[in-house]
Amino acid sequence: MDDVIADPVSSYWENMETRQYTIKKKVSFAGVGLHSGKRVKLTVKPAPDDSGIRFVRSDLDCRVTIPAYVNRVVNTYLATTISEDNVRISTTEHLMAALHGMGIDNALIELNNNEVPIMDGSAAPFTRMLHKVDRKRQKAAKKVLKIKKEISWQQNGSEIRMLPYDGLKITCGIDFAHPLIKNQSYTIEITPDSFIKEIASARTFGFLEEVEKLRQNGLALGGSLDNAIVIDESGILNKDGLRFPDEFVRHKVLDLLGDLALLGCPLQGHVIASKAGHTQHLALLKTIADHPECWEFVTFRKNSKKGVFELVAATTRAAGNKILPYLAPPGIELPEAVACSA
Repeated sequence: MDDVIADPVSSYWENMETRQYTIKKKVSFAGVGLHSGKRVKLTVKPAPDDSGIRFVRSDLDCRVTIPAYVNRVVNTYLATTISEDNVRISTTEHLMAALHGMGIDNALIELNNNEVPIMDGSAAPFTRMLHKVDRKRQKAAKKVLKIKKEISWQQNGSEIRMLPYDGLKITCGIDFAHPLIKNQSYTIEITPDSFIKEIASARTFGFLEEVEKLRQNGLALGGSLDNAIVIDESGILNKDGLRFPDEFVRHKVLDLLGDLALLGCPLQGHVIASKAGHTQHLALLKTIADHPECWEFVTFRKNSKKGVFELVAATTRAAGNKILPYLAPPGIELPEAVACSA
């Protein structure tokens, strides 16, 4: 398997961000849901320190907020779906990747349907507008989950490992029988610049025969050549072809980054995934929860005299503590919620 490596844009320690970020002003998007085919409008708004990423359905009378967090995941078939009090939001991964890749810690996301719009099948439309409105530095320290010892998960030919590393590096490998894809591997150190340049515009992809079967089962109803790479036996159906020669594996990096964001905080480590999708990503996050001895929370502060960053342990945990209840961020102040179904 040939490994393509994207050089880091800059030194991790030279560019370490010590504070949390939100966005300076709200930004809106409109499109269709990939699987529902329904029109949806979505608005990303600034949010307070330590509030994390939260979703709210503006089309419902109740005011239920759904934290974008691993213990809210209820479905990983073809996309990541989160839920709270029977209210669901699906296909969160591309928007979450955009927020995570650009270093945005806190945001409130309002949408008027149950699926994040697919846009062009990548994170680029989200990234462009988020970059345009720019980030706002906040007072609270950025909390980072630092991998101290190797964590691994494997099942049925899929494998994901996490290794200690100063920064966030992702390696993805895929293996498809189709001659246009075959074996592909890609490694990249994630920074806002590298994410925008190398990952954000990689689109989701599917095989024509599978798309037809999905539609027969009420899925992929919003899919088209405008928002996905579609492949048949003879080649790619999209007239403009690929954006990268290895766009397929780059999109797998994007999906993985979006699901890693469900940890609720940035990650410091090297994630190596082989033949993995949303279901496998969730299994990895649960494996992290089961091994608190392999990670710790840290914050970073700058030592102006030495010109370097000093690592400061942010918290300690008794052995056996689980990450799921521990990491969940506090709620945003909202009107009182009522029971709701969707």
